[in-house]
Parts: sequence; structure tokens; C-alpha cells
Amino acid sequence: MSHQIRIAVLDMYNGEPNQGMRCIIDIINKFNQIVTFQIFDVRGKNEFPDIKKFDIYISTGGPGNPLEGDGNWDLKWYDFIDQLWVWNKEQKVKKHVLFICHSFQMACHHFGLAQINQRQSTSFGVMTVHKTEAGMSDAILEGLANPFYAIDSRDYQVVQPKLSIFSKKGALIISLEKIRTHREYERAIMGVRFSDEFVGLQFHPEADALSFIANLKNAEKRDKIIAMKGKTKFRDMLEDLLDETKIYKTNETIIPNFLRIAINDLIKTKKILSN
Repeated sequence: MSHQIRIAVLDMYNGEPNQGMRCIIDIINKFNQIVTFQIFDVRGKNEFPDIKKFDIYISTGGPGNPLEGDGNWDLKWYDFIDQLWVWNKEQKVKKHVLFICHSFQMACHHFGLAQINQRQSTSFGVMTVHKTEAGMSDAILEGLANPFYAIDSRDYQVVQPKLSIFSKKGALIISLEKIRTHREYERAIMGVRFSDEFVGLQFHPEADALSFIANLKNAEKRDKIIAMKGKTKFRDMLEDLLDETKIYKTNETIIPNFLRIAINDLIKTKKILSN
């Protein structure tokens, strides 16, 4: 490799300090012998990377309604995603993109793949996520059980997939939320493979147990979760957080998989082109 691989992290947290960004940086730093990274404050400062200078992109989660922006940063974000899509159609060296939570909802809306609506109630805590048939063979989920466990935090959801548009674009649903037998609600989409290089997840693959438990030190947040879930489910959630086969496993699997796939693809393509 003639230069280090560069990662652009698109910060969608609207300037809020958060554990999610720390977790993403912790994971990227495990690859620091081969990658460098830079954070761009999309919603707070309207910052965007130069598409020619970065190889891999991670667009984070964030608060609020994914269908609402200020008419500035959101339109620029959609335009930027389009530029990356066009780049991958026209160039041999591809740009790999991971969309997390809020960004995932925006991407699904932008590509016209499904409906985005507000949930009946907030989904928050440790959830089971189920792989679809396509998800069983998707490399980003390799190494995880089915179902696997993830940290979920959302007021909005992606539902009612437009299967004809999925088919036309070659997109695939790779994971769904848990089956709720006692409810009539539709299962939300938890993961989409938009293309070979674009993938998105509704949950927070970066979350680690320590950051989540740190959040629970805030009495207001803790009381809100207990009020939402009840004490028994809250205790169950704490046990899930400490189980090495659950959140820990997801944290050490998904984003590392994404980065390894992207890095290997870049190295392989550049090697072929240099021969």
C-alpha cells in the first residue's frame, strides 16, 4: 500500500457528546497500523469530507426525526451519499459505507426502500436481532449467532419494504427485529445490504457494555428505563450486558467485519490495478 487507508466518520449526533462516537473510535483504533480517521460534524457544523481523500465511510446514529433536517446539512448529506454511489458505479476502487441507526433510516428513505415512521413506544436496551436468509450469508454478520444481541435505541423504525425497489436496486434485507407474537405490529427492518459496498444497520453495533452501563449511572435515564421496562426486565438487561456472548460479541464482530471487508477489497483492487 502506498498510503494509509483513510476513514471518514460522519458525526450525526448534532454536536451532542456521546458514548457511541467513543465506541466507534475505539474500534477504528484497533486497525490503527493500516488506517487513519477523521471526524466530520455533519449536523453541528455542516462538515463533509472530500470524497477523493477518503476510502471508507461510517455515518453514525443520532437523535431526532430522520425525515427532518434544516434543509441544509440533510440535503448535503443526501447529495454526498449520491456522489459515493455514483463513484462506485464509475470507479474501479470502491468506497465502502456503513450507515448506523439514524443514518440507516435516512438512507432507507433516500433510496426509497421502505416507510419510516414513529414507533408506538421507544425501543431501548438489549434486543435480539434475527438474520434473514440473505443475512445468514452476509459477511458483515459472519461470526454471530442467529438471533444475535444488539443495543437498540430508537423512536423511529423502518417498515413496509418496497420489494420491487429492493429487487430493482439489488438491495437485500439482512436482519429483522424480534418476533412479537403477542402484538400485531409489523417487524421492523434492522439491516439492509444496499450494494456490495453500502450496508446499514438499525441498531448500534458499536455499543459496548461499559458505555451502556455508564449511561445507567444517570439516575434520570435509569428511572426512565425502569419505568419503560419494569424492574425484572431491567435486571435481565443488565445480565445480558455482562454476558460475553451477547453485546460484547456484537461489538467485537460487526464493525471489525465491515472494516476488514473494506480494507481487503481496497488492498486487493489497488494491487490488481498496480500490476
